[in-house]
Amino acid sequence: MVKVLAILYSGGEFAKQQPRLLGTVENKLGIADWLKEHGHELVVSDDKEGPNSDFQKHIKDAEILITTPFHPGYLSREVMDTAKNLKLCVTAGVGSDHIDLNAANERKITVAEVSGSNVVSVAEHVLMTILNLVRNFVPAHDQITRGEFGGWNVAAAARDTYDLENKVVGTIGAGRIGYRVLQRLVPFDCKELLYYDYAPLPEEVAKKVGARRVEDLKEFLGQCDVVTINCPLHEGTRNLINKETLQYFKKGAWVVNTARGAIVNAQDMADAVKSGHISGYGGDVSFPQPMAKDHPWRTMFNPNGGGNAMTPHVSGTSIDAQIRYANGTKDIIRRYFEGEAQEPQNLIVEGGQYASKAYGQR
Repeated sequence: MVKVLAILYSGGEFAKQQPRLLGTVENKLGIADWLKEHGHELVVSDDKEGPNSDFQKHIKDAEILITTPFHPGYLSREVMDTAKNLKLCVTAGVGSDHIDLNAANERKITVAEVSGSNVVSVAEHVLMTILNLVRNFVPAHDQITRGEFGGWNVAAAARDTYDLENKVVGTIGAGRIGYRVLQRLVPFDCKELLYYDYAPLPEEVAKKVGARRVEDLKEFLGQCDVVTINCPLHEGTRNLINKETLQYFKKGAWVVNTARGAIVNAQDMADAVKSGHISGYGGDVSFPQPMAKDHPWRTMFNPNGGGNAMTPHVSGTSIDAQIRYANGTKDIIRRYFEGEAQEPQNLIVEGGQYASKAYGQR
């Protein structure tokens, strides 16, 4: 018998209403019966904080850990030290930065995620958020639903409303998600599409979307009207956008981050939005997650009262994405049980080595 620990988010009544909310404690990624039929133990909880949490209690003898990026159990080196039986960590979704990957390598623990399961979902969310900010949607919507500015004041909303056409839009990271964002931007007739990445896109791939690579981050930021962050969190991207780098943004630029909260310094971004240097910030990630009640992004508005397009971490957990990452999680675990090689694109670390260029030192 193998003990499997899954740290998922609680769906409550919503999980009962929608059984395809597979990433919830209630619906257990759809693998509970399958594991039981094969004689394995599954422990599922959303309790992940502190030494007395279910997470730290059950990790001690679990052989497989399942977590999600949306309600992550942070597997630090210290917690890993207590997990004597741990052999496999599965991210039900994409993004394994909640795991100390260097420590996993030292212990030869395999870390895998369901690569590609949410790329379309996130790319669509990025486009939605860009348009939300550029078109000043939230303040305009609040007039109707909350009666602000008398419930109908075109000028109050239109003063910060622009077209995406003829704007320069750039992505930090042009991988599976970043490239799909560029593809979806093409019909908007932007002035130019840029990307900043440690590796260039193949020439023919870049030509398909008309994207130009800018190798210097400061030059990249200074050219963009909109910056969207679509890169993994690792040693080279943590706190990448901070007080210093924010100085290189165009005044009035918009920023979207659906990657990881820790890529952006929370207080520095909030200050930049409040000052008006950044017109707006939108995304659905923070550090840690869930977002603290006093997190500066909850009360971050530009001088005109707009510029906040934050959501909880939903970009990669649409119903369609949940079906994909639940099926992928089951396949990864099945392969582990049967001694079958994992799909290479799903591997983050294996056998004490990084298997993905998206993580680790470059």
